[in-house]
Amino acid sequence: MGDIVNRITDPSMIEALSEEEKNLLASELRELIIQNVSHNGGHLSSNLGVVELTIALLSCFHPPEDQIVFDVGHQCYTYKILTGRSASFCSLRTKGGISGFPLRTESSYDCFGTGHSSTSISAAIGLLRAKKLRGDPGRVIAVIGDGALSGGMAFEAINDAGQYGDNLIVILNDNQMSIDRNVGAISRHLDLIRSTSGYLRAKNRTEKILNKIPVIGKLVYRMLLFLKDSIRMVVHRNNPVIFENLGFRYYGPFDGHDLPGLIKKINTIKGLKEPILIHVCTQKGKGYEYAEELPDQYHGVAPFNVESGINGDSSNSFTSAFSNSVIRIAEQNENVVSISAGMMSSSGLDAFRERFPNRFFDVGIAEEHAVTLSAGLAANGLIPVLVLYSTFLQRGYDQILHDICLQNLHVVIAIDRAGIVGADGATHQGIYDIPMLIPMPNIEILAPRDYADLEVMMDYAINHAKGPIAIRYPRCSEKKLIGLNNVPSVDSQLLVEGDEVAIISVGSMTATAYDALRMLKETGISCSLVDLKRIKPLDEAVILRAVSGKKLVVCCEESVQPCGVSSQIGIILLTKGICIRMLSVSVQPEELVIGTRNEVLQIQRLNAESISDRIREALLNVQNSDS
Repeated sequence: MGDIVNRITDPSMIEALSEEEKNLLASELRELIIQNVSHNGGHLSSNLGVVELTIALLSCFHPPEDQIVFDVGHQCYTYKILTGRSASFCSLRTKGGISGFPLRTESSYDCFGTGHSSTSISAAIGLLRAKKLRGDPGRVIAVIGDGALSGGMAFEAINDAGQYGDNLIVILNDNQMSIDRNVGAISRHLDLIRSTSGYLRAKNRTEKILNKIPVIGKLVYRMLLFLKDSIRMVVHRNNPVIFENLGFRYYGPFDGHDLPGLIKKINTIKGLKEPILIHVCTQKGKGYEYAEELPDQYHGVAPFNVESGINGDSSNSFTSAFSNSVIRIAEQNENVVSISAGMMSSSGLDAFRERFPNRFFDVGIAEEHAVTLSAGLAANGLIPVLVLYSTFLQRGYDQILHDICLQNLHVVIAIDRAGIVGADGATHQGIYDIPMLIPMPNIEILAPRDYADLEVMMDYAINHAKGPIAIRYPRCSEKKLIGLNNVPSVDSQLLVEGDEVAIISVGSMTATAYDALRMLKETGISCSLVDLKRIKPLDEAVILRAVSGKKLVVCCEESVQPCGVSSQIGIILLTKGICIRMLSVSVQPEELVIGTRNEVLQIQRLNAESISDRIREALLNVQNSDS
């Protein structure tokens, strides 16, 4: 760790550093971030891009009295290091370590927990209004990226702040990317502001003149600001800055890596008592050659070699299997189109876009719009394949219910990262999609055990299903079942027949459940195993055959229990008058911790050893109660 980083024990110390020391601090921070992310994995490009901006904010404001809300939050590494967590930064995203996102329980400097996009301005307004009502001191600053600005919630908040004239500061971190390159009219508008050479030349000349004029009194100060505003309005008279029309005083664009210039500008502007938007242009991946050249590939990374930039994880995944399947099917069915919400490459749709550019739609970080757009496409005869991470699917709940399911439209929802994801923490686990979708009318829900299942399910979903259908698959590689019938299928299968316990496993949990079954067999406990591929409607005949005559029914699912598969099986047994003890092996959201996927599964007692132990404990309880 660098000398200056070592000296910073409190963010208030940053303001006293010299200009040279602050620039050295920026270099040390980049080195520290690169080294730790290369070892632990994490969000690299976004954090390298905001180093100077974060130093500038901590030079001009004084957290925790001043509150800074980071949108999404995956760009908070510099902030964490400089707010008392430099010594623990090596534990980033590891079991027992610090989170890769702001976390209120981790530090008083993290004023608001984030993990999903486009929330910062709404949260900042709430924090600010609470300060005002309670009479608490301090400013509130929302840091939002141009990618997050494509989410409608951000503009709902801007509309509200402009209406009431809140004393809010919004920092627009414009790096022209979310995960992939940004899309849409807002992105083009920012590009126009960013690249209008006449405005930039006029702004720079005006600033040089203003810097030579001593500012005496508030009247002159306001006149100089008005002069700058007037020049901007003249240059942009045919293309006005949208934020000013929405009630914000707009300043920028500023170079986000000019640390002295940023500090000077923010200090000058922060005294205004009205909604302010400061437009800062940064380079994603700044300071690391590979991340600068390929910022999308270095957005969220697994551990990698710093010198070569090579990621050691080159294994296949359910995501790549999905990508191959949807392209193959689309080549045969011209009605297939695909929709992404700002996550094209990470969800496997980059190859689809290259193959079918006119049949691919990236709407930016706007899940609600993506869902209803899919409904409209389906209503006019196309077959949309909507691809979302499970954790982001939650953001389109109302649209899935109202616009797709109630209208019984044929939309295929591919749910990536379903189940336990790992080191990104509680905000990114895919454990709510099953309880969310099960109560909705008309929808089918499938869960593949392996890649072959996924391919068969994609073909069924696109070419044979008639209404809405969802296929959920995890963030991992497949695990084959050795020695068992491996015929891919859409329907659930009774793979093993036993005498004492019926294990019903959902999708990708089946391989783990099979390992547990073999462990139990070695101790003399005989189990049946159902590979439950069809979550809704449940294959009742398969389930009833498996549970017949058993002492215990066990349901294994990477989901929360309430309204999950366990609950649905319990309802079936109750309805049929079957009285059997049940064990739900599911996710306990209160106990979610940071760690790798395997570590979290073990802590949640969802690994094979824990499942076999839990079944033995449950059987013992059954025997004791019977006696």
